[in-house]
Amino acid sequence: MADLSTVPGWAAVARHRRIHRLGLLQGTALFVGAVLGPGVLALPKLAAAAAGPASLVTWAALLALSVPVSLTFAALGARFPDNGGVARFAGSAFGRHTAAAVGWWFFLAVTIGVPAGALIGGEYVAVALGLGPQATAQVACGLVVAALVANYTGLRLSGWVQLLLLVLLVGLLVAAVVAAVPYVERDNFTPFTPYGWTGVASAAGVLFFAFAGWEAASHLSAEFSDPRRHLPWATVLTLIVVGVLYLGLAVTTIGVLGGRAASSPVPLTLLLEKGIGGAARTITAAAAVFLTFGAINTYIAGGARLGSALARHRALPRALAKGGAAGEVPRRSLTLLAVLTGLATAATVGFRIDLDTLLRATSACLAAVTIVGTAAAVRILPPRSAGRRTAVVATLFAAVVLASFGIYLFVPAFIGLVAVMFRGSSRRTVVPAAIASEPAHAATSLERRPSPQGSPV
Repeated sequence: MADLSTVPGWAAVARHRRIHRLGLLQGTALFVGAVLGPGVLALPKLAAAAAGPASLVTWAALLALSVPVSLTFAALGARFPDNGGVARFAGSAFGRHTAAAVGWWFFLAVTIGVPAGALIGGEYVAVALGLGPQATAQVACGLVVAALVANYTGLRLSGWVQLLLLVLLVGLLVAAVVAAVPYVERDNFTPFTPYGWTGVASAAGVLFFAFAGWEAASHLSAEFSDPRRHLPWATVLTLIVVGVLYLGLAVTTIGVLGGRAASSPVPLTLLLEKGIGGAARTITAAAAVFLTFGAINTYIAGGARLGSALARHRALPRALAKGGAAGEVPRRSLTLLAVLTGLATAATVGFRIDLDTLLRATSACLAAVTIVGTAAAVRILPPRSAGRRTAVVATLFAAVVLASFGIYLFVPAFIGLVAVMFRGSSRRTVVPAAIASEPAHAATSLERRPSPQGSPV
């Protein structure tokens, strides 16, 4: 998750800096926060389980995919500075029904991603305490309930707290990699493809979760003091930071843990133990709880606002729109989100749905958003421009990755169909200018404004 969304919690930072526009360093920090999330605490294990050492190929391939995708959204943001996000561009290129589908993909991704994030925190706590799967489920349920209660009472994590959580996550990743590097063994990389090359494709379906978030460039662009100059460089710097962290983590996980990389739910704990011993369990468990609670609290808060925004434009029942104004708590939308998230969490615990399944379903929705965004860029960026050529490459690459989801494509396909049917049944004739492209930015104004093509979205 990202989340799920792509920049959970960062709207507060962006608004705080609206008077003092974002420079290169601040913008880079926001982008790094958009891509990195607590999901990375578990993804190395899931990737290794799918492809073994060959999962390194998947990590590298998705980083390569990130180059044209991130540059495409940077081109959109630099040319059309706007905080409407992917849904706004999708509406411009393909119409209101596509914009509604994008909104639904983000909204329902929250309901799947929240229990997934909670399970990650639960697993780290259970391992630290020497407990089993039941404790994992109990901690996960506790995190979800705590986040829902916090949102009903209006508790929000400030942008600066989110920034501190990002620093905590980056510090944890760096410490784990540095501690583990001296223990890398060449033999752990053989056999390289124990599950064949189909395993590499399968790993892409779960690892995409770690690479969702590049669309942040399209809606944070309006916050830059000079988007045409700073946005591309912020994107490049983010690619470098994320690439170094991800590849370092992937290589050390395989090189140090070997076969355990595919079986341990807490790979960072095992890596950090190489440097500081048994204290690593307590440290990583505490960090995982803070990181996952911070993430799911913000996902839920933003998801509730997104639901309210969708309702204002008849992409959800109109009654859910109440409470969406700045400073208010959208309790009706939050109640719907709480019910759906509760059902998803209960199903996860009751039917023992594993983390891999949850992350693949969430990633499928986020991948659908990505390909719609890059395809929209092909239509609305100037012909024969470098940005449009990059968008074509990004769309083709994204289509290949999307195909790797297999049966999980049913999730965004079904959600999109229901969204289009619901939106089509509405008698509203004015198309929403911007349905916030993700939970964190769902409070963005949706007034009818000119589209990038010069006509209403």
